[in-house]
Amino acid sequence: MVKVENPPRKPFVARGSGVVRCDDCRLPQEVCICEWRYTVPAKCQFWLLTHRYELYKPTNTGRLIVDSIAQTRMFEWSRTEPTADLLAALEDQRYAPCLVFPAGEDYQHRMVDEVGGDGRIPVFIILDGTWRQARRMFRHSPYLQHLPVIEPQTERLSRYKLRRSTIDHHLCTAEVAVALLEQVGDQAAADHLEEYFERFNSSYIATRRRWAKREFGE
Repeated sequence: MVKVENPPRKPFVARGSGVVRCDDCRLPQEVCICEWRYTVPAKCQFWLLTHRYELYKPTNTGRLIVDSIAQTRMFEWSRTEPTADLLAALEDQRYAPCLVFPAGEDYQHRMVDEVGGDGRIPVFIILDGTWRQARRMFRHSPYLQHLPVIEPQTERLSRYKLRRSTIDHHLCTAEVAVALLEQVGDQAAADHLEEYFERFNSSYIATRRRWAKREFGE
């Protein structure tokens, strides 16, 4: 089960909460993918700063990074009250933390092409939420404003089919992590996460098709 380092104050009840799900992968029990769930080491770490509305959504893909890449940490986002664990991690000199976000003119001075390189552990902080939520998290989190920002360099288009986006280059959280792993030259870890994501994606879509057939009596 995914461990959130600062548990939510009030659980979010997602649509489809009545479905009997696996407690670990959160997929319907009939398509549980825990058999393929294990972590591999990586050349970097991921810290997920997760919007509280994402924590219990079964379609959230940040959870796949936790289940696939060793040392991944998940924190619940707060605009004004970041937890002591998160603040301590940001100040830990062992790490070189960097925010993951598209480039922008008003913070161009913060943009970097790579993380680490000085002996510290590269850390990618991914804002885990919808695109609208991520923009708010990026703009309205005072404790993040000193961090460098990196944009994933990738030509890949999103293959995530469980939520709609009007822009193909808006990757889901797991796809962003895959792109970053490729960017730092860790193809083995990237392939492992991508395979787990593809299994999650296809299994979830299969159950939706079954539910649709039952609903319409096909």
